[in-house]
Amino acid sequence: MATGGNLREREIVEFLGRAGWGEAARTPLNADASTRRYERVRRRTETAMLMDAPPLETQPCPPGASDEERLKLGWNAISRLAASRVEAFAAVGGHLVHLGLSAPKMHDQDIPRGLALLEDLGDDLFARVIENGGDEIQLYEAAGEVLAAVHRAPAPFTLPYRGGEWPILTYDHLALSANVDLFVEWMPKRDLEMRINEQTRLRWERVRENLIAKAEDFPRSLIMRDTHAENLLWLPQREGVGRVGLLDFQDALLGWGEWDISMLVHDARRDVSAEARAAATRAYLDGTGGNRKDFDERLAVLGAMNMMRIMGIFARLVVRDNKPRYDTFQPRLRRLLNETLSHPSMSEAKDFVTAVAPHLLASA
Repeated sequence: MATGGNLREREIVEFLGRAGWGEAARTPLNADASTRRYERVRRRTETAMLMDAPPLETQPCPPGASDEERLKLGWNAISRLAASRVEAFAAVGGHLVHLGLSAPKMHDQDIPRGLALLEDLGDDLFARVIENGGDEIQLYEAAGEVLAAVHRAPAPFTLPYRGGEWPILTYDHLALSANVDLFVEWMPKRDLEMRINEQTRLRWERVRENLIAKAEDFPRSLIMRDTHAENLLWLPQREGVGRVGLLDFQDALLGWGEWDISMLVHDARRDVSAEARAAATRAYLDGTGGNRKDFDERLAVLGAMNMMRIMGIFARLVVRDNKPRYDTFQPRLRRLLNETLSHPSMSEAKDFVTAVAPHLLASA
């Protein structure tokens, strides 16, 4: 009887054979944070990327599902994540390519088995290029131009892929509240100085609802959700917005442009210089025609919620999943949270954090 691993390997070999890459050499790459994994495949002078995304995760959110139905389905439906589905990657990637951007083109796919053969965009992640002496300001300016191109395009309700259409859902109240609540649910389990009780939890709910109400008044656009230096590739041989290779965009939905900007400039994993942040912001506002005052408020509101979300996720990774390395990112996240809370529109949220965890801001 074939084991699960042997069966999956046989499916991959069959898929590569049907795609014309049956004799290709295969090199595994570093594991993805999700259930996906990648291999570089090579035949003669050609390379491609094999995406192995078995349908193991909980179901993505069906269009029209009620909050109660989503809560029963699990985290992907609650947060409106794509559950690493190949069809989501194909649909959103096709849209980005149509906009003239450098998302990996889909050479072949087997959606039921969760397999895809993608264009190989190389290994030059922004974070590695900058570590090796690359021009951080140039890269972040280019990223700002790319985000402007994505956000100024009309937001679609569905996107086609071979064999169907993928729905573009809204980053709605349930998704936002569940994600921001991670801050008060998981940070106190890791940070014992943080004081959350029944009274402060009720206060938090008022703060959270007011933040979400602000966000829901902001204009929306299609966003990719995970645009940071570990998910962007530098392709200097290409021109214009094509110089930035895009990865991990399958969770795209109707959100707010400043959410993507927050992911870029409020990077949990690396310090982004003031000059690079300014270059990204300037390029973004030039590309969208945005107003700086409005932009700053939106970035503060959405950035604070994003920082709280990530702090909660990283605390959960340490406490629940025994991954202590995520503690090393918390000091940077504290500084970024303090920065976003310093905006005048964030006084209520800042007062709450000061009341329940003053050390988070004092040590920033």
